[in-house]
Amino acid sequence: MRPQGPIALLVVLLSALIGGLPAMASNHEEAKGEALVTVTVPDLTMPEQIGKALFEENCASCHGKNAAGQKDVAPPLIHIIYEPSHHGDISFLLAAKQGVRAHHWPFGNMPPVPEVSDAEVKRITQYIRAVQRANGIF
Repeated sequence: MRPQGPIALLVVLLSALIGGLPAMASNHEEAKGEALVTVTVPDLTMPEQIGKALFEENCASCHGKNAAGQKDVAPPLIHIIYEPSHHGDISFLLAAKQGVRAHHWPFGNMPPVPEVSDAEVKRITQYIRAVQRANGIF
């Protein structure tokens, strides 16, 4: 069983900051596709660092390190298609809650990720937006 709430965020943050701790188990299969875009990661605020750790735990197995996507697996989120005026923050929440029917990319449908809370998706989205800004997406 995965810890929930503030304790889970503390565990994730401490793991990210001190390293070497075992990662929390993910329900996603490991995917090892080649990155689709080159991503520059900026200095992150504390909420963005928490979002990065949550992204790595819940999203990176498909969307790749730093949301760079993975060839034959899943699209990069650091891409103009995902800028806020086309895919607002609510899109990320709905994707996690309901999944997404394939529409921009040939990767197939994205399944829901029900183990991620609304608060966790908010932090993940803050991280993605920070990286998008650093890469000139908006």
